[in-house]
Amino acid sequence: MCTFDFSPLYRSTVGFDRMFSLLDQVGGVEGPVPGYPPYNIERTNENSYRISVAVAGFGLADLSIEIKENRLSIRGEKQPKDKTGQVLYLGIAARTFERNFQLADHVAVEGASLDNGLLNVELVREIPEAMKSRVIPIASPSKLLEVQPTQVAA
Repeated sequence: MCTFDFSPLYRSTVGFDRMFSLLDQVGGVEGPVPGYPPYNIERTNENSYRISVAVAGFGLADLSIEIKENRLSIRGEKQPKDKTGQVLYLGIAARTFERNFQLADHVAVEGASLDNGLLNVELVREIPEAMKSRVIPIASPSKLLEVQPTQVAA
């Protein structure tokens, strides 16, 4: 019997509640899963999500967020600085990166913030009224209203 590990599918997708809706997109958004920079995806409530990307050493001018055709791209590129001293050890990564996340239909970016080295991107699923579930009342013959003809005064 063959078993499949679908956990890698959750690494770069947001808003899909059913795994089978991802199977058409298994071709890979990012190819082999990169490890830099690390990130978290969390569900903050039923229709809200947050992507937190560790971007220590990057400032607002170094980061960009773009959404196109349900694909969220987060890029970081360190702007060159005039170095006044000699670096003896470089342990804080500042290499250029691009992270891509495939978003489900009707998932929109609500905002982004940079706080303590974490870039937080807030997402919300906005389901159109036409797609929301509705309860349709079922009428029974005993509950149908009878229309009484009105009498016309002569």
